[in-house]
Amino acid sequence: MTDPLDLAFAALSDATRRRILTMLLEDDMAVTDVAEPFEMSLAAISKHLAILTRAGLISQEKRGRVKWCKLEPDALRAASVWMQGFGQFEPINLDAFERFLESELSEDRLP
Repeated sequence: MTDPLDLAFAALSDATRRRILTMLLEDDMAVTDVAEPFEMSLAAISKHLAILTRAGLISQEKRGRVKWCKLEPDALRAASVWMQGFGQFEPINLDAFERFLESELSEDRLP
């Protein structure tokens, strides 16, 4: 999967990764601080962060001995533009959009 839109939506499909993005709305965070509220290993959080980084949704940099994560909000621009193409979906009503995606995905899986 190399299409930026596919990578963004794949990254956003996981609740843990969405929660991490929400946390990073506040400010840059050290990886250990990102991991703190989750009941999973640092290695598991690092895998989630790698997916978010590959999708361009966050960036990571080493500052001294600490690795920091930063939200890259412009990375969601393509996804936002794509979703706006579906004018029938209001920004506050994503339930209809979710039903649409579920129907599209289920059709793709049919033989």
